[in-house]
Amino acid sequence: MKDGILLVNLGTPEQPSAKAVKAFLSEFLHDHRVVDMSRWIWCPLLHGVILPVRAPKVAKLYQSIWFEGGSPLLVYSQRQAKKLTDLVDVPVALGMTYGTPSLLSGLTQLVEQGVEKITVIPLYPQYSGTTTGAVEDALERAVKQLAVRPECCLVNNYHDHPLYIKALAGKVKEYWQQNGQGDYLLCSFHGIPQRFADNGDIYPLHCQRTTELLAAELGLTEQQMGMSYQSRFGKEEWLKPYTDKTLQKLAGNGTKRVDIMTPAFSSDCLETLEEIAQECKEIFIEAGGENYHYIPCLNDDDAHISMMEQLFVELR
Repeated sequence: MKDGILLVNLGTPEQPSAKAVKAFLSEFLHDHRVVDMSRWIWCPLLHGVILPVRAPKVAKLYQSIWFEGGSPLLVYSQRQAKKLTDLVDVPVALGMTYGTPSLLSGLTQLVEQGVEKITVIPLYPQYSGTTTGAVEDALERAVKQLAVRPECCLVNNYHDHPLYIKALAGKVKEYWQQNGQGDYLLCSFHGIPQRFADNGDIYPLHCQRTTELLAAELGLTEQQMGMSYQSRFGKEEWLKPYTDKTLQKLAGNGTKRVDIMTPAFSSDCLETLEEIAQECKEIFIEAGGENYHYIPCLNDDDAHISMMEQLFVELR
């Protein structure tokens, strides 16, 4: 049986334009895994208010971080797939839950190469129904559209995988060697509504465990390192503590330099390069902090690619 690998990430607009962003956000925010409101209420609100207002604003943010070859998320994801292809002896394809390249196109690419068993690696270290769960749903729909249906094995999560933790620690140590060490290391994870966690989503438990293991690997105490949640929207309560409030509190308590990283993101994207690296820096400095350092995602680092290879080997 011929093996193959499908790397999956969330997706990205094709261009940093209001039209492209609107199309992407429409697909993303229509997913019931992401927004579970009644469609009768949500769809008019989404198309009548949110998309017309948000799309132009988000497009400008994308323009500020856009790479020559496309969005950072797409560029880094393509590099990851290329480097993994060079490392393993099986075909590798890339698919996005929303936008292009689609999951269906990635699956089709592998099937056309004769692949019969596909290891699907959603690049979300911590499981959430809003991310990996959405991949499972989309994968099921996509496979049904194939004339030849391959066997698919999905990596549920890798929040505590030793190679993932070592890759994160290595990234931090490398950054500190080049830039010195700050007073406090903050791990900022993408948030989800608190209601989702109350209903059983294990995501916050995975985030906490990742932070604990990373702190142990780095030899840091609770006074030197912590975690928070970013990217909330809407009026309901999300997982706490919030990243922006945490940064204000750190500055208010006399922390002069903070180092911040985003362990839940496998590739740098709008939420890391704009929200964390730029917006949150302004928040920390305005609150009295002096030095703010963003530590990039693992992206296409060799240690990250080697971890992906090991995930494949363990399921092969």
